[in-house]
Formats: sequence, C-alpha cells, structure tokens
Amino acid sequence: MAEKKELDRDDEQLRDYYNLKTDAVDRLLNAKNAPEVSVKEINMYKGKAGKRVFPTWLKILGVKFWFGGAICYFFLWGLGLYLANLDLLVALAIGLGLCTDLLVNNLLKYFEPEKRIYDKWMMVTVRKWWSIFLNIIYSGVLLFFIVQFYEVVNGLITGQSAENAQSVPVPVEPLLFGLLYMGFDMLFIFIKNMVVKAFRDAEAKVSNSRR
Repeated sequence: MAEKKELDRDDEQLRDYYNLKTDAVDRLLNAKNAPEVSVKEINMYKGKAGKRVFPTWLKILGVKFWFGGAICYFFLWGLGLYLANLDLLVALAIGLGLCTDLLVNNLLKYFEPEKRIYDKWMMVTVRKWWSIFLNIIYSGVLLFFIVQFYEVVNGLITGQSAENAQSVPVPVEPLLFGLLYMGFDMLFIFIKNMVVKAFRDAEAKVSNSRR
C-alpha cells in the first residue's frame, strides 16, 4: 500500500509538472496575440529606479545647447585663426549642419521610446542620407539670425554699428552661442509644428465633411 501511495504521489507531481510546462508553452504561443502596451502604461509600473531625474524636454534642450557651444568652440574659435568673415561663417554652418545631422538627430533617434516620437524636436525629420544637406542649409539660416542678434545687441549697447565699434560688449563665446543656437532652433521647430498641426487639422475637417 505504501508503494502504491508513493506511485500515486509521483503521478500527481508528474501531472502538475506537465500542466505547468504546457501552460507556459501556451502563454508563449499566444504572446503575439497579446494587446500592445503603451510606454506610458509601462512607466506607471516602474519602480523608483525607473523615475527620471530630469524631464525629456530638458535633456533634449541640453543636448542641443551643448553641441551648439562645442561647435562654436572648435570651429569658430579654432578656425578663427585661419579663416575670416564669410569663409568662417560657411565653415561654421557646415560644422553645425554635420553635428546636427550625424550627432544630435541620431542621438534623439536612438533614445526615442517609440519610432518618430522625437520628430517634434527636429526641423529635418527625413531619415535619408541626403538629410545632411538640408541640415547644413538650415544651420546656415540659424547662423544668419544668430549673427543678426549679436549685431543688434552690440549696436544697441554701443550706439553704433559693429563695423565702426571699437569694442564688442557681447563677444561670441560658446555658452551664449549655444543658447542662441538652441533658442532659434526651437523657435523655428515650434513654428513648423504649428504649421503642420494647422494643415493636419484642416485636412481632417475636409475629410470629415466629405463623409
């Protein structure tokens, strides 16, 4: 009798083990049919270790500011001994465009939680090899506004144009340059997002009216 009880107990353990294994296999097979879970819902169940110290927008602005200041340091200050005037500005625009396309935008694409969710932080959202030329042109536009800002501010302080001024109260240096580059960049991106939103809203209204 004792042997029979042991055999029955072993059979029960084998059945439980088998049921457990088959249940796990069924869950794996049906995983592809499970509903998608949003990133927001996943973050709700993260512990304190998953909480962000700094918000996303502050990190992105910091990246744009840092790279803008770095390009000013290496290109404007570094090449200033060898280039001048228009040549220096062209080199700076190329450096800013290359940095934006190869470093800043790729960094945002790498860390975005969902595909294209960080497009709202970029002016050029095309993900092709020729986007580098668009970023160089765009950086040239930003550089034009930055130069105008320096000329206007220094002109207001000294009361004369930059060409006639004997001293420059607000010189070009990496910190302010980085802030200006980031500021004008976000201004133009904000305008672009508003225009895109307006077109999408108008298109949605037209499509709804046709139904």
